[in-house]
Amino acid sequence: MSSMHWPMIAMGGSPEQQSPAFLFIWLGLMFVIMYVILIRPQKRREQERQEMLRNVKTGDKVMFAGGLIGIISNVSDKTFSIKIADKIKVEAVRGSVTQLLDKGAEMPDDVPQR
Repeated sequence: MSSMHWPMIAMGGSPEQQSPAFLFIWLGLMFVIMYVILIRPQKRREQERQEMLRNVKTGDKVMFAGGLIGIISNVSDKTFSIKIADKIKVEAVRGSVTQLLDKGAEMPDDVPQR
């Protein structure tokens, strides 16, 4: 008797009672649970983010990954020109936009203020 079967015997079962199909059913069930809990919500959030990036237009107020908040002044295929202050414009990659803000909003609620 190998040491791998000892826990099953201690729990009252014998190694011969387990079907080989049980392992595949268990692994399949675990994959389905992981898909529902982790993969599907992440895909949905990424699709929503891509849709938000496609809908950004000139004049929108956005927040970038580094915390920079500005107004889009020019939209190109891969970048945005952002006005962050009077006569100050910077160019940023589209993927760095994290949130689309309301035009009148000062700062999002979830950003800590000092």
